[in-house]
Amino acid sequence: MPLPLKKQRCPWPGDDPLYQHYHDNEWGVPVHSDRKLFEFIILEGVQAGLSWITVLRKRENYRAAFDNFDWNKIACYDDHKVAELLQNPGIIRNRLKVKAAITNAKAFIKVREEFGTFNKYIWGFVDHQPVQNRHKIMKDIPPVTELAQQISKDLKRRGFTFVGPTIIYAHMQATGMVNDHLTTCFRHKELA
Repeated sequence: MPLPLKKQRCPWPGDDPLYQHYHDNEWGVPVHSDRKLFEFIILEGVQAGLSWITVLRKRENYRAAFDNFDWNKIACYDDHKVAELLQNPGIIRNRLKVKAAITNAKAFIKVREEFGTFNKYIWGFVDHQPVQNRHKIMKDIPPVTELAQQISKDLKRRGFTFVGPTIIYAHMQATGMVNDHLTTCFRHKELA
């Protein structure tokens, strides 16, 4: 009896089961929930200078420490809460990144007030349809695009921090605004 064929996926998750699960079930899937979009804004900002797997391994700790990414609660965090978070070994204890979560929660609220939802705002940059890329090898995937630069600039203008173009392109990939699965990956066709 022949062995079942192994699904071919993008190479970046390697053999790590958590990374493979994330790749197979989340990465590149269009996200329209404001809660989930806010979670990714926070986590992508935390990733700056680190690997995504490091952040992914701490994701549940972040959910617990940051009130399940409730932007209304996070926007009200005070110095006492910041000090408490900086003592939490389950998260990345970087004062600038913790403060950025608070700043971004406040900016997120303002965007929602203006557009009704953050989803409507962010997906408007891609006409509410995922960009379908057709990359064959990893080196073809750019770390940043002109559109990511445009979104980054607009987010910064609106008061967000830790939203540079590379972080925003990673956010676009994670939330399915772009399909950057390689054409050889089983997920590319499923998300096309």
